[in-house]
Formats: sequence, structure tokens, C-alpha cells
Amino acid sequence: MSWEENVRTVTPYTAGEQPKDPGIIKLNTNECPYPPTPKIQEALKELEDTTDRLRLYPDMNATRLVNALADIYGVDPAQIYVGVGSDDVLSMSFLTFFTSGKRILFPDITYSFYDVWAELYRIPYTMVPLRDDFSIDPENYIPDSASYAGKNENIGGLIFPNPNAPTGVALPLADIERIVKANPDIPVIVDEAYVDFGSESARTLLPKYENLLIIQTFSKSRALAGLRIGFAIGSKKMISYLNDVKFSFNSYTMNLPAIVMAEAAVKDDAYFHSLTDRIIETREAFKKDLSALGFTYPDSMTNFVFASHPKVHAKELFAELRAKGILVRYFDKPRINEYLRITVGTREQMQKVVSALREILTEHHAL
Repeated sequence: MSWEENVRTVTPYTAGEQPKDPGIIKLNTNECPYPPTPKIQEALKELEDTTDRLRLYPDMNATRLVNALADIYGVDPAQIYVGVGSDDVLSMSFLTFFTSGKRILFPDITYSFYDVWAELYRIPYTMVPLRDDFSIDPENYIPDSASYAGKNENIGGLIFPNPNAPTGVALPLADIERIVKANPDIPVIVDEAYVDFGSESARTLLPKYENLLIIQTFSKSRALAGLRIGFAIGSKKMISYLNDVKFSFNSYTMNLPAIVMAEAAVKDDAYFHSLTDRIIETREAFKKDLSALGFTYPDSMTNFVFASHPKVHAKELFAELRAKGILVRYFDKPRINEYLRITVGTREQMQKVVSALREILTEHHAL
């Protein structure tokens, strides 16, 4: 018997390419194109004056960050959980809440880490097809519905992003409530990584549903992907369970500089809204430019657009954009292999993308 026979093996998540050339226009990982709030520089001065604190463990509760988030979102601090990026928070949520041995449900076209975590933690799952327009059909998640995806099975939980990724499509809040209300006895997790770009958060449902967990990130709308900060908002009971697992797993996940800088970012609410407003404005202009070039796309409510052209295959467009120094994301998977996911950069970057696409399409006689 080999020692390798009992090794836990999974197919890992594949991240977007991280180029070394600073001249590349990087629109493949949905990062914010603008710097974070200048208030972070002020926060760093606090650390410069107290570097001796770095020899000590950080506050395991990240109290000052938790309090800042609780204040901005109008909830009790006991309803906030923070982690090292929303991936860490999501992973801990899988580990905490999806333990029944029952099948969980999530969309077939969605964040591709969900099935990785399910495989890693040995959680059975069903990937529920999106509609042809890439929207989530709420009926698939409602037990009394004729099209319920968990029919004849005991379902142990639900998770879906809103807006969804990589499609960018948002589910109306009323439909989210229908899903949560119909599933009172299982955890329902809504991944809101992109919610700040124009869709409605399910946070308003939290007072009514103890089994609902909302997860968000600082990587997109707060321009802090490099710090790795995510958080969850839920009932006190759900957050308590999450913390119990975290403190049994790794108590000191959030380092001191991250806590200090993240607190500064949360408190500068005006800057936060200025970032999201600029990105939304650029996204809407980019949509119009894509339409003029003959592209089609679902109506994105995120910081990216999921676009397809009827005359040139997405894989060709991906390669030719890359040759021009522009990175976008291509997924060679069923149902979405004719689409490119293009992050919204600065207005100048998006104009360069439009010019490059126009050149490519002209070369292909597709205009």
C-alpha cells in the first residue's frame, strides 16, 4: 500500500493569468482599476509609529474592522465575520454549514471555486442549469416548485452569487427572498462579491431569516485585492458558528496591517461610492461600444462584461487581444466557450480595448 493512496486530491481552482509586463492592460481578474482610498496612507503612518506591535499577534477578533463594518452596514458587531478574502470566508462557510452529508445546490455556470470546495470537503452537490439567458431560475431552488432541482433528495444547503459570475446577471431581491423563505431549514449563502456595482444586496432580509448568510469582499469595490479581505454578515447565531470553526482552525487569520488599512477603507464611504460610480459609468459606456461592434452580452451589474460576437469565436478574440497586450478571461467550458469576460478598467483602457476589437473584427471582415 502506497502512502499516496489516501492523499486527498482535487482539481484546483484556476486563477486568471498574472502578467509580469507592466505594459499589459490587465482585464482578466476583475480587479479595481483605481487605487484605494488615500486614507490608507494615513493608516499606515499609525503602523510606522508603532512597529513594535508587529512582534505581537494581532487581535484575533479584528475588533476595529468588525466594528467599522457593523457601523457602516447598520448591524450588531456580533453579525460580522471577517476573513482573508471572500474565498477564505466562503471556504470556512462550506466547512461550517455544509456538513450534513446531504447534497448542496449551486448554478452550473458560476464561480468555479464552489465545486472545488465541495470536492475538497467531500460535500455532494448538484450544479443547477441557468436559463438560456444566463439568469438564475428561482423555481429550481424552491422545494414546492415543479422544476425544483433537489426533487426526491434531501438538500443540505444552497449557495449562489448575486450578481452571478462570470455572467454578470443579477437576481431581483424578491426572488432571493422567495428562495430563502422556501428553505427555512437549511443554510442559504448569497455571495455578493459584485453587489456594489448596481444590484440590490440581500442584507435587508437578514432580520427576517436566521439561516441567511451574505458574503462580500474588499477586492472589487474597495480596490484592496492585494490585502485579501472578505467578510460575512448574518444572524448572530450563524456568525457565532463561523467563529467557532475559525478559532478551531486558525485563530490569527487577519494580520495587523490588513486590519488597520481595511478599517480606513470602510470609514471612507464617500471614496467607496466614487469608485463604484466611476466603474458603473465606464461599464455602461463600454456596453454601448460593444453593441456598436456587434457584440451581445447579458446585462451586467458587475465590474465586468460577458460578451460574445456572432462572427468571430471568443477563443480567437482572446488570443488576438492578448497579442495586442490586452488580457481578458476566456473559459473553455460548455455553454460559455463563445464568451469573453472583460473586466471594466479605466475609461482610457476600455477605449483601447474597443479600438483593438475594432481592428480585429475588421481583419476578420466581421464589421
